[in-house]
Amino acid sequence: MTLFLPSRADATIVKPLSPRLLTPREGNAEMRWEAMAGQGHVVPTDRFFVRNHTRSPALDVDTWRLRLFGTGLRESPTRDHPVEFDYGDLRAMPAEETTALLECAGNGRRFFASQQAHTAPGVPWGLGAVGVARWRGVRLSTVLRHAGLTDDAVDVQPEGLDQDFVTDGANLGRVRRPIPIGKALDDVLLAYEMNGETLPVDHGFPVRVVVPHWIGISSIKWVGPIEVSTTPLLSPWSTRFYRMFGPGHPADGRLVTTPVVKSAFELPWDARVPSGVEVLLRGRSWSGDGPIRTVDISTDGTTWQPADLDPDDEGGAWQRWTALWRPPRPGRWTLRARATDVTGASQPDQARPNTLGYLFDGVVRHSVTVD
Repeated sequence: MTLFLPSRADATIVKPLSPRLLTPREGNAEMRWEAMAGQGHVVPTDRFFVRNHTRSPALDVDTWRLRLFGTGLRESPTRDHPVEFDYGDLRAMPAEETTALLECAGNGRRFFASQQAHTAPGVPWGLGAVGVARWRGVRLSTVLRHAGLTDDAVDVQPEGLDQDFVTDGANLGRVRRPIPIGKALDDVLLAYEMNGETLPVDHGFPVRVVVPHWIGISSIKWVGPIEVSTTPLLSPWSTRFYRMFGPGHPADGRLVTTPVVKSAFELPWDARVPSGVEVLLRGRSWSGDGPIRTVDISTDGTTWQPADLDPDDEGGAWQRWTALWRPPRPGRWTLRARATDVTGASQPDQARPNTLGYLFDGVVRHSVTVD
């Protein structure tokens, strides 16, 4: 029997939260961008961000089962009598590996307040609720076909095995969110490894969903039940949350699916840098709609210069870049990075507000002190 337990009875996250690598955020953990300085394309697991709605559960891999049911499968198995696969069944299926970026839809939320005077509820993320990892597992399409997928299926809804989520006195059940069948059959992975090792507890052990190019809520951790339906499926995470509400948005909101363009410096907030010498600025940019084409840097708030893009990242999940800066004098300075992806989407000076503070894509003003 393999059983993983939190290190403390009250822990919501199992792995150590080194203050050099991660910042606690209301039961979650945000990657510190300075911890990525000099790192490769992928984020080491010890500093990969953690987004939990409740707490990381202790699951026994020997008794864990993936259970598929619904009208979109032959003979319409029910939740009580599903088609089942155990961990060994998945490991015996053809395996694939993909390098994919996961990002919380609320990443950058605190900048709505600090830069635009628009406060939104939710975890006050900086820019560290994002990460790229190598995921290995079996395609969801393979498992669906083994389970007896029909041509009439329209939605697939994975559900986590963490605790029920309770908010404002209402129990919304376990975290779940529908995926259209076209996306489910395209590139979605049921992952059991992360960065070449067994999937850690906080990142979904024993198996999680990885949905490339979609926001993190779609990549359900600790997956157990999967409903396959011939009619559209709904959940609070597609109707109440992870929708864009507010002025300029539809009355019933707009579903959040694809991450927007963002850029981050691999520097501490309020970093100190020397005056009169060249400083090598490093950072990363990304977009859910495709690879990054250009990145521009501003150190004076007026002029922009192109950053040098790392050729090893061309076409990758995100783009590393560098730029040289010689601070002319001591004082407070503000650094800005602005990226454009292959579709032409770029970062505006200000993000369009929404009630729940999702998809901040504005240019972030990163303060530094020059000594």
